[in-house]
Amino acid sequence: MGEEVEDLLLDSVRSTVFKESETLEGKCKKIEGYDFNQGVDYSALLKSMVSTGFQASNLGEAIEVVNQMLDWRLSDEPLTEDCSEEERELSFRESVRCKVFLGFTSNLISSGVRDTVRYLVEHHMVDVVVTTTGGIEEDLIKCLAPTYKGDFSLPGAYLRSKGLNRIGNLLVPNDNYCKFEDWIIPIFDQMVEEQSSENILWTPSKLISRLGKEINNPSSYLYWAYKNSIPVFCPGLTDGSLGDMLYFHSFHKPGLVIDVVQDIRAMNGEAVHASPRKTGMVILGGGLPKHHICNANMFRNGADYAVFINTAQEFDGSDSGARPDEAISWGKIRGSAKTVKVHCDATIAFPLLVAETFAKNAKKSLKTAA
Repeated sequence: MGEEVEDLLLDSVRSTVFKESETLEGKCKKIEGYDFNQGVDYSALLKSMVSTGFQASNLGEAIEVVNQMLDWRLSDEPLTEDCSEEERELSFRESVRCKVFLGFTSNLISSGVRDTVRYLVEHHMVDVVVTTTGGIEEDLIKCLAPTYKGDFSLPGAYLRSKGLNRIGNLLVPNDNYCKFEDWIIPIFDQMVEEQSSENILWTPSKLISRLGKEINNPSSYLYWAYKNSIPVFCPGLTDGSLGDMLYFHSFHKPGLVIDVVQDIRAMNGEAVHASPRKTGMVILGGGLPKHHICNANMFRNGADYAVFINTAQEFDGSDSGARPDEAISWGKIRGSAKTVKVHCDATIAFPLLVAETFAKNAKKSLKTAA
């Protein structure tokens, strides 16, 4: 009798522990990584990220979302009753692509990611750029003097005594900012004169375009933004060394006026007037660039594609850490949008993403043209 009770108990425990599974076959992707027995094939390795799990899968999904963003054409959409005659022409519909907004924080321009951004802007692979003040000045300063690799553990007091500034494990000598001042103050002088003599209303984006023209250096993404007429927005223009220069200049030759209202009209207009195009967002880091792009897209009832790459977490309620679903609640991303957040340092994830999306598309286009 005792054995029968034990068997019943054991059966009960077993049925609890080994509860019958719902089948996932055909519903979910099977987890498997890259097989190096196939040799080293970086494209196949990156494709395998989707089925690897954790943030590798998120990066793989981000690659898929960006490729969908780049592949989209208006011809993929059904004709609507209210579309114009031009929108009914197949050649026009096949030429209309997704409008791509790229946002990034200043530390990424301090890093080597600047060269990836420059590549995208040089080849007009993005349509609108939003960054912080550091994302402007660091690009210009690197044309005047280099940034160096240091170490995260270098003590601040020691570096201060040597006139060195640390950005993570990067080092920027104070001399770089002195060179920046010598270069930019005469440009501000000229802008004040043009404001008066030519009645020019300067905005942050117009100022940034002017600096891109003046730097005249192909290593600068701002130079290529000027050449390709890609607007670069920076609503927090005074929060950085550039703001320091404007401060010093206001004593040297006061009177320069920069109108932020015209730029918010221009920025929101980039989203509002995007139709019939879809819009896509690729945002590295958080803070001002992330919110500025998302907020502009709210005025068109949300972006159609969104890829966030940052290490911020959502549990403090910050916009930096917020996942795409939170932006959907505000109407900044459409409920039907393709979205993903990659919890990763953008210096690792972004070059890999660009390799399998923008760069691969460019290579494909060159082959087609040949």
